[in-house]
Amino acid sequence: MPIRNTLLAATLALSGSLAFAAYPDKTVNYIIPFGPGGESDISARLQEPVFKKLTGQSLAIQYKPGAGGAAAWAQLNGMTADGYTVMGTNLPHIVLQPLQKDVGFKTDEITTLFWFHYTPDALIVPADSPVKTLKDFVEAAKKAPGATTLSGSGTNSANHLAQQQFDKMAGIKTTYVPFGGTGPSNAALLGKQVSGSWGYTTVKMQLGDQVRCLGVAMEKRHPAIPDCPTFKEQGFELVGGAYRGVAVPKSTPADVQAKLAEILGKINADPDFIKKMEEGGFAMLNVGPAQMGAFMAKVKAQYEALAKEMGITKK
Repeated sequence: MPIRNTLLAATLALSGSLAFAAYPDKTVNYIIPFGPGGESDISARLQEPVFKKLTGQSLAIQYKPGAGGAAAWAQLNGMTADGYTVMGTNLPHIVLQPLQKDVGFKTDEITTLFWFHYTPDALIVPADSPVKTLKDFVEAAKKAPGATTLSGSGTNSANHLAQQQFDKMAGIKTTYVPFGGTGPSNAALLGKQVSGSWGYTTVKMQLGDQVRCLGVAMEKRHPAIPDCPTFKEQGFELVGGAYRGVAVPKSTPADVQAKLAEILGKINADPDFIKKMEEGGFAMLNVGPAQMGAFMAKVKAQYEALAKEMGITKK
């Protein structure tokens, strides 16, 4: 029996090693927890050809929108855990959503393998808006509290957090209108359904001359949109945005998780990919397994403090 058990263990170990070495050997399903057209979708589509170049396999991009991403994240750990189902993940969403109410998952239950970029928040209005500057925006909001409506990518998203922070800093009251991702938020902005939008630097790059950027939440101006001043330049200490990464079901084998994280790191180091991302208004980020614990502890503490300060959590 001992010999037989030893042989069985060796066979299983070899089988696991071979599976790891072969991964991926078929198409990987890449679920975006929002609708098409937003930053998560755009970056996934830029990742796909590099993934294929590196592995010979395709990423099949799918969409599961709902509840600002929470509908998909709540299902993640019940999905097939073999490395062939991966999902986009976002900050501050996965921290703020469970703080406010039961959304079907807790932050620590989301196994993010790699954070690969972030998009700084930006306050944007239609190009023909009478609001020409951030000063104009603040003055208009003060004259008619609540009348200024602003679209955003979802409830408890980076856009929502930026709106709440800026309202407090500027001493104004605006009305935030959440949409199921940046795509529909942009459509509301262009359709004049709202006064303006809390979007990202990427939104300005996508919409170009159709919109005017009043401020970006960065330490320095974004090189792709140098004519848009930072909030800091205009007297407001607002710096932040949305982080995006890739997560897997928590029971995905450790060796497969490691291989996937390695592939994601290689995609993020690809010069053509970096160039396209930066041209699109994204800012690169490299947080892999070695840095994940410290990074998540830091951002959780920051977002939890902000959530209490802004009154979007009762905890």
